[in-house]
Order: sequence, then structure tokens, then C-alpha cells
Amino acid sequence: MTERLATEVDSAIAPLTGIRYDAQRFGQDVSRVIAPPYDVLDSADKEALLTQDSCNVVAIDLPHVPPKQAGPDAVYQRAANTFEAWLADGVLMRDPEPGLYLYQQRYTHRGRDFTRTALFARLRLSPLGEGRVVPHEQTFGGPKEDRLKLMQATRCNLSAVFGLYSDPDGGVLAAMGSAGRDPDAVAVLNGVDARLWYVADSSVVARVRQTLAGKPIYIADGHHRYETALMYRDWLAAREGELPDNHPAHYVLVGLCAMEDPGLLMLPYHRTVEHVPLELSELVSRCEPVFTPTDAPVADPEQLADAAARCAPGSVAVVQPSTGASTILVLQRPDVLDDLEPQHGEAWRRLPAAILHRFLIDRMIAPTLSREPVIHYTSVADHAVAVAAETDGLALLVQPTQMAQMRAVCQTGELMPQKSTFFYPKLATGLVINPLY
Repeated sequence: MTERLATEVDSAIAPLTGIRYDAQRFGQDVSRVIAPPYDVLDSADKEALLTQDSCNVVAIDLPHVPPKQAGPDAVYQRAANTFEAWLADGVLMRDPEPGLYLYQQRYTHRGRDFTRTALFARLRLSPLGEGRVVPHEQTFGGPKEDRLKLMQATRCNLSAVFGLYSDPDGGVLAAMGSAGRDPDAVAVLNGVDARLWYVADSSVVARVRQTLAGKPIYIADGHHRYETALMYRDWLAAREGELPDNHPAHYVLVGLCAMEDPGLLMLPYHRTVEHVPLELSELVSRCEPVFTPTDAPVADPEQLADAAARCAPGSVAVVQPSTGASTILVLQRPDVLDDLEPQHGEAWRRLPAAILHRFLIDRMIAPTLSREPVIHYTSVADHAVAVAAETDGLALLVQPTQMAQMRAVCQTGELMPQKSTFFYPKLATGLVINPLY
């Protein structure tokens, strides 16, 4: 059936026969066995999740901490053994036929209620920038090595790439149709209510795939997971010979959401630069006339970030806890990178994150430091200021990247600076697993 559906329409999206926690054993509510994405967890987080339930997916999805580098082979083999034991014991079960999985997240952010609707599917792999899959930021080797060893051991995608597509008319979810029944699984994770429906109706699957056919898929989160899937496919082909066109290794698990979904939030990704010796007043002087200062109306970091967000695009609030000084630098010259970075396209040069790094950090702050800038990233303004206080640094409270800005850069084939976007909420891990065999 998978092979028949895969050839019905020219679509990068295909159904999967997902692996899920057995509803007979765990019931509909799987809160205690799902987890946040592996790359936001530390050892304490892992231990807390396993204390909650020894069958929590983190036992196999995070065998090595931190996952920024590969661990010893034994930890990945242990994860694979655990995974196989869960399948054999009925902790996990494989759905009987290929389907798509409707995924809804309901949450409250800063006093407002949101609902975001996505679907889990398989995404056909193609080299980034050469097919329909479009990246938006750079990746680094260490995390890919960790994920590759885990994929080789378990032969699964345990956590999903987060992908975006443009659908202003809502055609994809209309094709998916209303679930019209109770969800197959529910969960609460970090204050986010999740609901999941397994949809195996072949006519619905074909209709959704047809609606998505030809649409570019923009990677929002999970660049490392996507590139690791490419590496796994090539590794498997080198070991076993040319893979059949319908082999599962040609695909990766993806959670797809429309760019226009009202529940899709892009939060700011604030920066803290450690050990900055110059006074804030000196930085202000160095930045003029590209940036001009305005009085910071409040001391609360979150309110200060909000105030900066209401200023001209590219403006940034700066806090220096060691002196108690703060200001908002209002961008006056959005073309400042035209002469400084002529090798980049106009969309990239106008990107606030690019101006922040290439002008404010690299040219105004970095020359005053005794070493390469050490930068911390967080979506929480209070945390950025707290880190600045601990490290005698500067907190840079930035505006969130806009979807149109990200899309404009992606369409030129360029990559945004690291951590230019923070999509919220994250996709939960453990609701559905994609087997690669």
C-alpha cells in the first residue's frame, strides 16, 4: 500500500506506518512518556523524565548528554536494545497501515490562547537547496554525528524535523478534514496540550499529498536531523548497495505546519555577549549614526524587549547590568551592510539578525574584547539579562524575525545567522516514530 500511495501524486510528502506507545497499556494520555526535543534537554531534564516513567522516549532519544558531540558506541547500542525490547514487550506498537497524523497543540503565551495545527508525515529527502526542501540556517558537525550514530543503531527517526509550507487558503488542512472523533492520543508537555489523530484513509492521504504537491518545504527546526537523514541514507546505500526508490531511508519524519497558521509563533532569540569591557555609553557613541539611542522606558527586561519590538525594524534593547545602564538602539541605516557585506543578497543584508551580528557584534563590540565573542542565546529576556549579570556582559534584546524576512532570505538560497528564529512551541518527541526499515 505504501508503494501505491507513493506513486499516486508527485509529492515530496508520503504517509508512514508510525510506531506509537500502545494505547492498551498507556491509555489515551501519554504525557508521562513523551519529551521535548533532545537538543533542549540536559542530564537533569533526562533524569526527571525517566523518574516520571522509565519508558519515557528520552531513554532512547537522548543516549548521550550533551548531544552536541558523539558519544561512545555503547550508549547508542543500549538505546537500540531498549527500543527493540519495547517493541517486543508491546510498550510500542506499529500502526497497521500507512497514514498521516494530525497534530494539534493548544497553549497560552503571555495571556493569550493559541492553537497550532500540523501533521506528521514522511518528507522525501533531497540535497538542501536543490529540491523542494529549503534550509534557513547553518548547521554544525557535532550534533549530526550524535544523531547519525543513534539513527544507525535504532533505524528510526525518533524526533521530527519541523517544516513550514505556504498555504494562505488553508487547503492542506481542508483536505485533511475534521477529525470528527476523539483523538488517538493526548498529552500535556510543558504547559502545551497536544492531541494526535491517526488518519489512514487512503483517499484523505492522497488528497493531502496532492494539495502539498509542488510546495516548497522550509525547515524551521531540525536542520541537523534533516542533514543526518541524508547522511544515513548515503551510509546505508554504501553498505547495502543502491536503495530501491521507495526505501524508507529516502524519507525523514517531518511535522508540517502552514506559515499562516495563527498558532505559529516566532519568538525573539536574545543574545548575551560575555565580558564586554566598554561602557554602554561608549557603545552608543560607536554605533551612531547607524543606530541612535532612545531612553529605555522600563527596567523589566521583557517589557524592555517589547518596547524595542515597537521601534523601527532591526532596533535592539541593550542592557549592561554591571552599570545598571540600558537603552534602545533604534536602527536608522537598514542599508548599513550594503558596503560591508556586498557578497550577500539584499534580503540577507536587510535582515535584523545579520545587522546585529555583522555590524553591532562583529564591528562594534568584538574589537573591544580580548578574545572571540562568547555569545549565549535565549528566548527569555530575563534570562539574557541574568547571564549578562553573571558574565559582566551585555544583553542584546532583539525583535523576533518575521516570517516574510525568513522566506525572503530562503528564496535567495542564502542562510541566516545561527539562531535567527525561535519557533514556539516545539514539537513533542514520542507521539509518533518513523521506522526506516
